[in-house]
Amino acid sequence: MTRPENATVPPGHAPQSPAVGGRSRRGAPRTYDFRRPTKLSREHVRVLQIAQEGFARQATTILTTMLRTGARMELVGIEQHSYDDYVATLPDPSFLTTFTMEPLTGKGLLAYPLDIAMATVDHMLGGSGAAHQPERPMTAMETTITHSLLSRLLQEFAAAFAHVAALRPVVDGIEYNPALAQAAAGSDTVMVARYTMSIGARDGAASLVLPFSSFQQALDEAASPQLSESAQRTRQRAAELLAARIELVPVDVSVRFAPLEVSSEDLLSLAVGDVLLLRHPRDAPLEVTTNDAVFAHAIASNHRRRLAAAIVPAPTAAKDPA
Repeated sequence: MTRPENATVPPGHAPQSPAVGGRSRRGAPRTYDFRRPTKLSREHVRVLQIAQEGFARQATTILTTMLRTGARMELVGIEQHSYDDYVATLPDPSFLTTFTMEPLTGKGLLAYPLDIAMATVDHMLGGSGAAHQPERPMTAMETTITHSLLSRLLQEFAAAFAHVAALRPVVDGIEYNPALAQAAAGSDTVMVARYTMSIGARDGAASLVLPFSSFQQALDEAASPQLSESAQRTRQRAAELLAARIELVPVDVSVRFAPLEVSSEDLLSLAVGDVLLLRHPRDAPLEVTTNDAVFAHAIASNHRRRLAAAIVPAPTAAKDPA
């Protein structure tokens, strides 16, 4: 029995992402693209879910406080997409904010409906937010007002992800056409946290996008199991014993003249009595090697009537001025 390259979804069911965390229904079919295997492990999703739920709670508080109206953000799930596939799911126009995440490379993206973004400006200016909102880019004043809200939300994002990585997010730009919001290359794998968002009587879907490559190492470390103090002591003792035993391992050491290169023809024609010129300078020390790696230099000597080699400074070090 052969497996199709892309699993299909029965009619009437919306396709899901390859990796979903949160409150997706058990047993619901979802699309899996075998050309793009899942990179998010269950441990990664668990770490992200804790951080994203913390961000949703704090964002709810910030929105309610700054807009002085009922507001709510709630995590729906965490998905893996290519950036192009994610952008294709966004309506045009949308309100898109890209931000940097020093010291990590790459950019993040926060997206939510344009009418909700316009309504937030209305609320911050003392309005009810209930009137019809225009579908157009924000003016310079509206952008400045929204920037203060976005900065507060990014502060809460950094606090929620503090156990994953220390971040300093800064707003990089605002865009309204999803195709023009270049937060990542089209084929890059991104982690998408999807939320339900409500401001007053308005409801919509929001998403927070992060580049997987930038967070992979931090997620691996955050997802690793925490050891107890006794387990840490046991592991440390084992490392010390291993290091001590390695120091006692016998190693073959050779003292040699500088290697000589000969042709294959000369090597095959060698006979008893032939002479090979070593071409080793008289005043040059010999090489001390192990496994064909030179780690010291020496001169021929003797010790109690036995041949020996006295370690001397390397030739380059000997020529350095005092």
